[in-house]
Amino acid sequence: MNELIRIATRKSALAMWQARHVRQLLCDTHAGLEVELVPIVTRGDRILDKPLALIGGKGLFLKELERALLAGEADIAVHSMKDVPAEMEHGLELEVVLERASPFDALVSRDHIQLTDLPVGARVGTSSLRRKCQLLAARPDLSVTDLRGNVDTRLKKLDEGQYDAIILACAGLERLGWGDRISQRLQPPDWLPAATQGIIGIQNRAGDQRVRALIDPLTHQVSLLQSSMERTVARLLEGSCQVPLAAFAEVFADEVKISGLVGSPDGTRIVRASHEGPIGDASKWAESVAADLLAQGADEIIRQLESSS
Repeated sequence: MNELIRIATRKSALAMWQARHVRQLLCDTHAGLEVELVPIVTRGDRILDKPLALIGGKGLFLKELERALLAGEADIAVHSMKDVPAEMEHGLELEVVLERASPFDALVSRDHIQLTDLPVGARVGTSSLRRKCQLLAARPDLSVTDLRGNVDTRLKKLDEGQYDAIILACAGLERLGWGDRISQRLQPPDWLPAATQGIIGIQNRAGDQRVRALIDPLTHQVSLLQSSMERTVARLLEGSCQVPLAAFAEVFADEVKISGLVGSPDGTRIVRASHEGPIGDASKWAESVAADLLAQGADEIIRQLESSS
């Protein structure tokens, strides 16, 4: 009998694409391996009428998948790393990530209008406080409203005229074949992405050596380093969906650079920090960015958000 590995995944089109991508990589790497998908509907998929920040954050997209792993109903779970909380569920680990796709945000607008050219009062949809913060910092005249649902649902709402523009991840659009919908790529230094955006992670039960032997060859070391640095910033700032927090690490041969920001949801206050240096001190630079943000008042912004939520 061929060896079998079961992948827990959400049922959304993007999540299924990611799970099938991992399945193909595993089959290409291990001849004769059988890979079975275990689609699961998560609480985050079911509750679509409330902002993520009000119902528990992106961790809602993981809990059912993690329970399937712990119950032995699946061997691995495939996640968008930006949905993975800084603190891992006990008994699970996530130390394998794939090569990063585009980490940047995409402005998708009707008639391909760019951010600076949107009319005053234009209605822009996003479910992310980080995106709302940066949108209003750049264009305080915009009307930014909540937008939930899968990628295809969000695009449909734009096409129906419910919004003048929406903000999505470039990676998700490109993976689903909708890269041509991107009107503008929002990039550093003016615009920072979410920590680990564009990275797919593979979670497994801690100590499961059989599974680790199968998935370890898929690890992309540069993306793993970027993920570790960005998650360090988020962890030290206790970043969640309730906090407009961005972190972005770049790797250049033997050096790294990491930038971060924390801001108020209305964009009226933003603190930024950036550090770069030898790759061997990568964790130190990430810690320095978090420390600098806190020294500039990021902790005050976070406390105000927590007290008002």
